[in-house]
Amino acid sequence: MTEQVNKPQETTGDVVQETQGTQGNPIEHEDVLAEDLVETSLSADDATENQLSALEEENARLKDQLLRTVAEMDNVRRRAAEDVSKAHKFSIEKFAENMVPVQDSLEKALQDNSGDVQTLREGVELTFKQLTSALEKSGVVELNPKGEKFDPHFHQAISMVPSDLESGLVVDVLQKGFKIADRVLRPALVIVAQ
Repeated sequence: MTEQVNKPQETTGDVVQETQGTQGNPIEHEDVLAEDLVETSLSADDATENQLSALEEENARLKDQLLRTVAEMDNVRRRAAEDVSKAHKFSIEKFAENMVPVQDSLEKALQDNSGDVQTLREGVELTFKQLTSALEKSGVVELNPKGEKFDPHFHQAISMVPSDLESGLVVDVLQKGFKIADRVLRPALVIVAQ
């Protein structure tokens, strides 16, 4: 009798079957291969379903996070619009608080029927000081550039006249100007030396 040495047979799907001494039944071999392929296919389907489930959960989580972020941004935008609206509505509150005493003083001056010019003048001077103080508290700065170099950002030249002063200097101020911080409310009307 001759001995047969059978080598392991390789099949698809990493299934290896060895036969010892006798030749294996090809039908049994195919059944084993089919069962292994079905098991492999089922485990691949399970893995795919698990991955799909995980991706669907991640997608739902991200959608929820997006909706929450969009809602938060809408709330921030709405709050900012309300803040801007309130700032516009109440922006002159401080200025108005400073101006109320000036109005009170002017009303008292109008109610004075004494006819004393000196008293009236003193009242007007005090009211003027109140007004100047109220404007300064509100950040309004007076521009009185007499003797200063002409600056077109803060001054408006009405005319130029010959003068003993250096050319380009303000000779006279016809009307004072005003500014808040660096913003000009009204330029000073001036006459400039030639």
